[in-house]
Amino acid sequence: MIRHFMKCAISLLVVWLVLLTSCNSTKEVLYFQDLNPGDSLTVTAEALALKVRPQDKISIIVNSRDPQLMALFNLPRVSKLIGSVGTASSSLSSSGQDVLGYTVDKNGEIDFPVLGKIYVAGKTREEIAEYIKGELKRENLVKDPVVTVEYMNLCVSVLGEVNAPGRYGLDRDKNTILDVLGMAGDLTINGNRTNVMVLRQDGNTQRVYGIDLTSGSDIYSSPAYYLQQNDVVYVEPNEMKARQSTVNGNTVRSTSFWISLTSLAMSVALFIMNL
Repeated sequence: MIRHFMKCAISLLVVWLVLLTSCNSTKEVLYFQDLNPGDSLTVTAEALALKVRPQDKISIIVNSRDPQLMALFNLPRVSKLIGSVGTASSSLSSSGQDVLGYTVDKNGEIDFPVLGKIYVAGKTREEIAEYIKGELKRENLVKDPVVTVEYMNLCVSVLGEVNAPGRYGLDRDKNTILDVLGMAGDLTINGNRTNVMVLRQDGNTQRVYGIDLTSGSDIYSSPAYYLQQNDVVYVEPNEMKARQSTVNGNTVRSTSFWISLTSLAMSVALFIMNL
């Protein structure tokens, strides 16, 4: 009778151990758990237009029917060598051309040819282009200007539990948290998907937003769904990864602790059965 009871107890312990070691359920890993195929969800996050800040770098190109006027208002292009870099024996294989840009100074200004100092901080690309176009016409400098403004150094940083942490360039005005996490190779299996943090500098204020990637409604309503230049995205480790970072990982909340405890209980049970 005692032997039968002990066998049942050991079986229950084994089952319990299996369930315990699989505690990292799919609910902690799957994205968009509140969405199903065919669902519709309105994106309520506001896509704030990217605006120029001090230390940003922008390119400004003026096009006209008159090539001489174009040369007057456009910065020269510089040749650059393109090839593999990183070792002393690297050979540069081809060349290309790069457009010089304007770095916005601490006062929010750039020094534009002929027009002089122009205040651009807080303006969008379109606003800067329209202003320069208007000034060129007003000063009777160019009759038919087409002005194109592009950002040159927009970046965000991605840190923590992603497959490829680093600093990534933004190639368009609207970049989402999903776009950037995709650039970083997605979260690792140890990334906490319920609280991805976005740190954003707003003047002298550091704002921190949290996004739950397991909830589509939370993602599409977050103020940080659309990223801004210089945002920092941080993916913290989940509980399992955090436990592994302790001295030996053997805490009361760790799987190894309960495995050890179960092993001890099974050893005791086998000893009793053999009495």
